[in-house]
Amino acid sequence: MTGELVVGVDVGGTKTHVRAVVRGEVRHDVVLSSLGWAVPPIEAGAQWLADRVREVVGSTSIAALAVGAHGCEQDDMCAALGTALAERLGAPALVVNDAELLVPAAGLDGGIGVVVGTGAIAVTRDSSGRMLRAGGWGWVFSDDGSASALVREAVRAVLARADAGEHPDALGVALLRSVDVPDVAALAHRLSWGSAAEGDGPEHWGGHAPAVTAAAAAGVPDAAAVFEAGARGVAALVTTLAGRGVPVGDVVLGGGLATGVPEYAAVIRRHVVAACPEARVAVLTEPPVTGAVRLAVRLAGEPAG
Repeated sequence: MTGELVVGVDVGGTKTHVRAVVRGEVRHDVVLSSLGWAVPPIEAGAQWLADRVREVVGSTSIAALAVGAHGCEQDDMCAALGTALAERLGAPALVVNDAELLVPAAGLDGGIGVVVGTGAIAVTRDSSGRMLRAGGWGWVFSDDGSASALVREAVRAVLARADAGEHPDALGVALLRSVDVPDVAALAHRLSWGSAAEGDGPEHWGGHAPAVTAAAAAGVPDAAAVFEAGARGVAALVTTLAGRGVPVGDVVLGGGLATGVPEYAAVIRRHVVAACPEARVAVLTEPPVTGAVRLAVRLAGEPAG
């Protein structure tokens, strides 16, 4: 196996991170666009992944590959994708949900990974190795506490003030500025009916989350209330898994909101520990692809590095 690459891939909704190592030494570390990524269909997804990997490592022999794949929501789907990918690359391949990279990226063998970014999902494995998840069903039905949900609830607070005959507070002013509209009516219209192609559709709401987080950090009451409610929503994902018999020990927070807004991560930690006192909550400090590499190393049968 000398000289063969061990490859880890983190496929997110926006970007794909490919890292290849040889005996613990990083040989390739590249971030690509996730444009065109989708699964299912399995065969198309496997080909897309194989093309991205070969784009980075060329024809070099691969010892093992592990992928954390956004949108791979079920064990059978992940297994099928792994089989199809292994056939294309001629190497053992493991595919898991991208949220499952957080725990190994933190250097842990087990725990609950919680992604708090554009969406929100908690993922773990039960004693039989079956994937268990809570949340992550998209901004329409789920993902409370995510960037999209924070913006949704913040706008609701702004509209409630308007209904009460009040002028926008600092949160409302920040959102008007972020969305680049002159008044509350235009804010509601733009976010409800804006063009997705122009970045105004609901799937892009998360881009305005910095306006909410900044207002919360400044102590604006409505923004702080949105923070608290969002953090409770994220903590509820963990308690949902606990209700299914999952032991709550190590909980690793990742995603842009958790890693980029320490104040929000602290509120989430407080709510998780309040609900599950035994929880040990940490914010991920390594890129998730680190977890993919560790899974690939394990698959290759090499000593952990």
